[in-house]
Amino acid sequence: MKLSAPDINIIVRELDLIAVRSSGPGGQNVNKVNSKVILKWDVLNSTCLSEEQKTHLLSKLKSRLTKEGVLVLQEQESRSQFVNKEAAIKKLDELVRKAFVQKKKRMPTKPTKSSVQKRVKEKKLKGEKKQWRQKPDI
Repeated sequence: MKLSAPDINIIVRELDLIAVRSSGPGGQNVNKVNSKVILKWDVLNSTCLSEEQKTHLLSKLKSRLTKEGVLVLQEQESRSQFVNKEAAIKKLDELVRKAFVQKKKRMPTKPTKSSVQKRVKEKKLKGEKKQWRQKPDI
């Protein structure tokens, strides 16, 4: 069964966005402005996901989830809180979409005629080289 990623506009209603002070250099601006955004999304208790989607996301994103099943993302690239908020939501959207992309199965192919000939030729040359290393029969 093919699972599709949920719409990010529906997920946005369930997000907890917290603005905190950003780290790093920046002088007075960094000490006064809450520009860093922490995004939290409770995947386990999400109403916009079906049970199959939840289990799929939990298995794919298990390294990024807390013990309670909450996905936490941080964004502090910009000096603007609004830009960081948009970037965090975009990052979440990409993460969820990537989790639902199914890998294509590799189709096994036969080796080409030339590659088989090349392999046999190299094998023959290696054998001849080893023949020359042997002591001659008397």
